[in-house]
Amino acid sequence: MNFEFATATRILFGPGTLREAGPIAKAFGQRALVVTGQTARRAKPLLATLRAAGVKCATFAIEGEPTTASVREGTQRARDERCDVVIGFGGGSALDAAKAIAALLTNGGDLLDYLEVIGRGKPLTAPSAPCIAIPTTAGSGAEVTRNAVIGSPRHRVKVSLRSPFILPRAAIVDPTLTRDLPRQATAHCGLDALSQLVEPFVSAKANPMTDAFCRAGIRLVAGSLRRACEHGDDAAAREDMSLASLLGGLSLANAGLGAVHGFASPLGGMFPAPHGAVCAALLPRVMEVNLRALRGRRPGSETLRRYDEVAQLLTGDSRATTDDGVVWVSELCASLEIAPLRAYGVKPSHFPALVEKAAAASSMKGNPILLSRSELREILERCL
Repeated sequence: MNFEFATATRILFGPGTLREAGPIAKAFGQRALVVTGQTARRAKPLLATLRAAGVKCATFAIEGEPTTASVREGTQRARDERCDVVIGFGGGSALDAAKAIAALLTNGGDLLDYLEVIGRGKPLTAPSAPCIAIPTTAGSGAEVTRNAVIGSPRHRVKVSLRSPFILPRAAIVDPTLTRDLPRQATAHCGLDALSQLVEPFVSAKANPMTDAFCRAGIRLVAGSLRRACEHGDDAAAREDMSLASLLGGLSLANAGLGAVHGFASPLGGMFPAPHGAVCAALLPRVMEVNLRALRGRRPGSETLRRYDEVAQLLTGDSRATTDDGVVWVSELCASLEIAPLRAYGVKPSHFPALVEKAAAASSMKGNPILLSRSELREILERCL
């Protein structure tokens, strides 16, 4: 049995841990670029703790998901402000942008030199500038992943900047930061977290460490996602979902993903669809098609037993089987009002391009079985 496990140098979890950001940043440098979502307003408590620790701050807002242009712009701002620390504060988009900016600060050349699929795919050769990741949503797990997802409008796809050097020096997960997340965003993020726990568990690259994280995380989502959506001020539910998201990030970074995220990359690049919403729409249909393919071509597969275990973790019923798991996820998506892909402008005419891009996506390498082009198309048809 051979596997590797890597994560952020330090992880702080729990209510109130945001106050540690100032002292941690001070240990890394004197000037911080704080990368936020659309507005820096929510970062005021962070900026206060940084200034109290004697760290000078500049801010850089990411509108929507990071693109090649915004990452380049953020990197230039960090250089202009002479920043020696980069802090991501927000959802997965802000965290991924921060990680990419930190990497480019210390590695020469252009972003396209290092991007996979659309770029040259060269490895980063120098450790990133110190990066601190502080999520304000519970879904992406980007605070502990070794890649940064970046959109290229020109290529109409989202791809990754990927390297162990991208792992943050510190991840601060304070569940209180997620309490004002709206219901729809909570649902989308939570189902993204679930997909990032199910996919690594059935991945071709699963290992005993990530298995333990996935089992714990799936139980947390099963018990708390609905509560977090319906009662945003439920502190225990918010804490459970923040932990589930963290566990999903630890898992995907070390065991890979699958067809859900293989499709999410081109869908996010071609349509104005939130990543979590796309993953939510795809998850039950990918489970169904994977299960049928496994039963037909690998009926004795260990992965089928793993899908049984997923069903048991979700339902709390030790007698549950794979099909029960699909039904549970489908009913959860329906109760949380997850929109079909057509809501984002996806049409059958887009299927050929989406299938080809998904088949080439790096995430597809972790899928438990190689899916045919017709099976990939069927997933899209059933999600429309």
